[in-house]
Amino acid sequence: MKRRTPTSRAEPGQRQLRVAERIRHILSAVLRRGELHDPALAQASLITITAVEIGPDLKHATAYVMPLGGKNADEIVHALNRASGYFRSEIGPELDLRYAPKVSFRFDHSFENAAHIEGILRQERVQKDVHAPARDDEDDQDDER
Repeated sequence: MKRRTPTSRAEPGQRQLRVAERIRHILSAVLRRGELHDPALAQASLITITAVEIGPDLKHATAYVMPLGGKNADEIVHALNRASGYFRSEIGPELDLRYAPKVSFRFDHSFENAAHIEGILRQERVQKDVHAPARDDEDDQDDER
């Protein structure tokens, strides 16, 4: 029997994905209502919940957020984490789970990563490789014979 190492992760199951997506919608709705009184979250409607990951026990969730334009990201993430108890109290009644998951918030770096990759793909030396004439695999096979 193969043992999983602590660093290995199994793919999330269908239930995990469904619950995570439901949490994402609930968090977005809470932010849209604007009921949070934290000054750092005054512009909470301009925060996007890009993704939610939830553990296999459905007790811990991580929400990835992106403020509009990426401004004050650290301050906003910190404020969201301070309000995690409020979010948990809003999520609980909406989900059909025994325990309301504890939610922690993190800044979503995927947009920065995508912009970095886009910049690399636009470099001249990469463009030469992208637009190079395709090699004919049949010619290569004939040479080997």
